[in-house]
Amino acid sequence: MTTNKARRLRKNLTDAERTVWAALRSRQFGGYKFRRQQPIGLYIVDFVCFENKLIIELDGGHHDQVEQAEYDAVRTAWLEAQGYRVLRFWNNQVLAEPNAVKAAILEGLHPHPDSTS
Repeated sequence: MTTNKARRLRKNLTDAERTVWAALRSRQFGGYKFRRQQPIGLYIVDFVCFENKLIIELDGGHHDQVEQAEYDAVRTAWLEAQGYRVLRFWNNQVLAEPNAVKAAILEGLHPHPDSTS
């Protein structure tokens, strides 16, 4: 069931997801392999680099709602407990500041030893 939903999501990317995927696909982002709409446990993450255990999540306006924010917090905590780092960006941030988002993703792939992320 999760696999079928992931396939549907891959076929129906948002504009923000398309923008990020254009940068990440085919190992063109620093040579790292990313997958999109990938099932991990009970969840489907937007993008993941298994090599560096980095997950990128893109959030639309509905993530501002209390119930969704609580769900996202539980989901993020579970993913982090599995050893992943989770970076979240708002869709409008991806579309308005794509270079800043790419820089943050690159930082996520190569975190400084003294960073708290």
